[in-house]
Amino acid sequence: MPEALPETYCAWTWVAGEAPLALVQATRPMPRPGPGEVIVRNAAIGLNPVDWKVLGGPGWQPGHVPGVDGAGTVVKIGPNVDPAWLGSRVAYHQSLQSHGSFAQYTPVGAHALMRVPDALDLALAASMPCPALTAWRALAKLPPGGNQRMLVSGAGGAVGNYLVQLAGQLDWRVSVMCNIRHRERLAGLGAVDWIAGPLAQEAEIGPPRFTAVIDAVGPEHAARLHPGLKANGHLVCIQGRVSDWPSPAFGRALSLHEVALGALHQHGDTADWSIQTSTGEDLLAQVAAKTLAPESLVTGPFEDLPRMLEALRSRDFSGKPVIMLD
Repeated sequence: MPEALPETYCAWTWVAGEAPLALVQATRPMPRPGPGEVIVRNAAIGLNPVDWKVLGGPGWQPGHVPGVDGAGTVVKIGPNVDPAWLGSRVAYHQSLQSHGSFAQYTPVGAHALMRVPDALDLALAASMPCPALTAWRALAKLPPGGNQRMLVSGAGGAVGNYLVQLAGQLDWRVSVMCNIRHRERLAGLGAVDWIAGPLAQEAEIGPPRFTAVIDAVGPEHAARLHPGLKANGHLVCIQGRVSDWPSPAFGRALSLHEVALGALHQHGDTADWSIQTSTGEDLLAQVAAKTLAPESLVTGPFEDLPRMLEALRSRDFSGKPVIMLD
């Protein structure tokens, strides 16, 4: 028997401006799931840098609910949804343009749902979709590792946490560039050496020695790293993309890549989503089996969501912020 849903629920909504502390808690009517949609009762909400970077994004209207990552239980299904989803524990990555996860309940397309193993806490599940899938997407741009060298720049955050481990699984030898406070932790996850970073504008990355560079700092920083790439190397940008090709034609023949999970929300088909969600479920299963280490969690109650998002923007703590509802 489906659980009876309340007529209203609470959500953090965007009204104006770009400040997390300007989010407003509002009471909203319970939505009806459309064709292919479900309603997820959120147990936990994962906070990500994108959540504060896009506040007031294109097309947003006052009252929009932000948030891309969440985990909870499917409590209602719409037309054309497999009834087996009802009651399932799930995690999801939501489109920036849709009703987001900063709420007690979220309508989600069934195509975006990932089943959470019984052995995995929903807080950990909520912390994973954006950073873990971003890391996987970045690595999917590259050829097999084959014991070649990779540099992960901006490796101290959640994406870097997964990149180091997943790249190691693919037989890359991973160097990391980040604040020294992350050095020991990332070495424990498989990083073979550490480079101080981020790189100042006038600094030199050194001679070409990397087959791939994955940058999670920004396009200008990524452009500073290209001299470290060998012939036929790959530069992967997670935060934006470099504006100009960094090497002359018929020189080192570099390849440029950008990573954006939002691309699938706008342009993906059923097959694309099936690959992503099955990969997401595999990553969740690896964390449940303790063969993949998540970033340590920093949890807080629903009422503290704007404050914790502001702290994430200000980098006032280490770890992955997760909001708990249950």
